[in-house]
Amino acid sequence: MRQFITIAINAFMELVRQPVFLLLMTASAMFEVFLACVNYFGFGDEPKLIKNSALAVMLLTGLFAAVLSASASVAREIRTGTALAVLAKPVGRAQFLLAKYFGLAAALTVLVYVNCLACLLATRMSFDAYGDIDWPGLFVFLGSIVLAYAIGGFSNYFLRRPFVADAVFAVAIMITLGFVILHFIPRDAGRMMDSYTGIDWRVVPASGLILLALLILAALALACSTRFEIIPTLAICSALFLLGLVSDYFWGTRAKAGSWWASTLYSITPNWQLFWMADVLEGDKKIPAQYIGKAFAYAAAYIGAVLSLALVMFEDRELN
Repeated sequence: MRQFITIAINAFMELVRQPVFLLLMTASAMFEVFLACVNYFGFGDEPKLIKNSALAVMLLTGLFAAVLSASASVAREIRTGTALAVLAKPVGRAQFLLAKYFGLAAALTVLVYVNCLACLLATRMSFDAYGDIDWPGLFVFLGSIVLAYAIGGFSNYFLRRPFVADAVFAVAIMITLGFVILHFIPRDAGRMMDSYTGIDWRVVPASGLILLALLILAALALACSTRFEIIPTLAICSALFLLGLVSDYFWGTRAKAGSWWASTLYSITPNWQLFWMADVLEGDKKIPAQYIGKAFAYAAAYIGAVLSLALVMFEDRELN
């Protein structure tokens, strides 16, 4: 068990030390907040547009992060011989691969956490045609990002610590503190006071469902990384992502009609629509807790099946 935890922690730290991880996390969070600073003239639907766009940014960013992190965690270690050196010790291949997945899942959780805070802040900053930009919220958010990078630079220059990893943790901590501070700074809604509803906390369960979808993507990317490099892995995961978006249209109706081949394809293809609840965040609707439980069960079963396939593919993989 100690070896499993050590490999998982090392995999997590290796991923958060990647400059592309810091870039994706910072750029996606800043873009989500930027979406709330644009006047869309959406006839009162501006909050809905901002929430949908922010959640879409979260999902697409997680797709690239999952593929890049899985390739960096497994494919590159196989190519450089690091995996062979680890497996030369009393560590089984199943233990190695599962620990890598847990490290990857932890890194994606940090990414989704930061994006969720940015999305919550975007719901606070959203305004209609009669409103204005939430300048205190924007300044606090940008100040948190700048201060986090300054902390990373300080620790790198004076303490000789890795800049990227410290900056990742500093960004997560400073955005959290900035979000807490903004609770004590009321939103000046101005003329949009009647339509302003405050922070939409329903984004939290919606982000949790997106995290489940990203964990499935991470399992698929990890399975592909046992055999392929980053470009083929990205192509396969992108194809599965697109197929999963249209699985209801192509195979869902035929599966309900009793077609065995459509039912098989519908079961194999991940259905991403189950995890996309942006349409529910309209009006006073809420995501039922029972639905979240069913989505969690579906994700757990699918991840277990994919990781089992990954173990089979990795078992006879030549590492030298």
